[in-house]
Amino acid sequence: MNPVALTLLSIAAAVLAAAILLALFTAWTARKVEAALPPKGRWIEAGLARLHVSEAGPDGAPPIVMIHGLAGQSSHYTYGVVPRLEERFRTVALDRPGSGYSPRDANAPADLRVQADAVAALIDALGLGRPLVVGHSLGGAIALALALDHPDKVAGLALLAPLTHMQDAPPAVFKGLTIQSPLLRSLVAWTLMLPASIKNSKATLAQVFGPNPVPKDFATRGGGLLGLRPTAFIGASRDLQALPDALPSQVARYRSLSVPVHVLYGRDDRILDWNNNGQALVDKAPNASLTLIDGGHMLPVTHPQQCADFIAEVARACAGAMGGAPQTAAR
Repeated sequence: MNPVALTLLSIAAAVLAAAILLALFTAWTARKVEAALPPKGRWIEAGLARLHVSEAGPDGAPPIVMIHGLAGQSSHYTYGVVPRLEERFRTVALDRPGSGYSPRDANAPADLRVQADAVAALIDALGLGRPLVVGHSLGGAIALALALDHPDKVAGLALLAPLTHMQDAPPAVFKGLTIQSPLLRSLVAWTLMLPASIKNSKATLAQVFGPNPVPKDFATRGGGLLGLRPTAFIGASRDLQALPDALPSQVARYRSLSVPVHVLYGRDDRILDWNNNGQALVDKAPNASLTLIDGGHMLPVTHPQQCADFIAEVARACAGAMGGAPQTAAR
């Protein structure tokens, strides 16, 4: 074998060995994370989806369904918002398909309407009637899709820093999720994603949370470590990839929203601009309002009391429409 071929073969072998070692390290880390942060809820068959949900509060209390954002999971709500509401409301915080502990089949669509259909099926499965629906960030876009496609299952919307309109480009911290090839996405998820996430974690969290500090226990109590699993990367990437084909057509329907829409935004949000997403939605949607506070993007974690107060106020405004469940499903 000539020296050039031998050199190329050696490089290929080294790359393959490195990829195998990274994959083994990723698998080991994922197991350690799941052992440290096991699922605390239960799984519900919701149409074509199987959703992991965390429930709190008394049966028969006014129901609230909570939808998290991109690369998040239900712990973003259970961190501080749910404990402030659970004495007065029945709260259901879900892991969206492909997020947290909710699986998503590789061939299942990730677009907004399909995810909204899963939430509608969950509302039926739990016998919630017409709950108040809370959506944070991307969860806000899904909550809006739910209200547009299933208005009979929504008493009102309480949106926290919601994504409502397409941006020219994704925020810099999410550019790693823009891989379009499923094969390359999986390869990156099982090799390069984990070391890159560890290396860039401080800068990424500073951008997502800023200007607010990152709580010291966010990695555990807030579920942040769950984002180190390859399934989380793949799920978030597919969510992001599905937006261009779904969100523009949804924007065109905002004037037909038939339920009250209330929006809470941080003036200093570094991920989504409040004017381009909050005010722009309110300008289109009937019966919509916008409240601004000092803060960044991760309001459910950094401002749990203000979020809980906002949600409770919206619930009071929608009290006449909330609930109406035929029979509360057993937990």
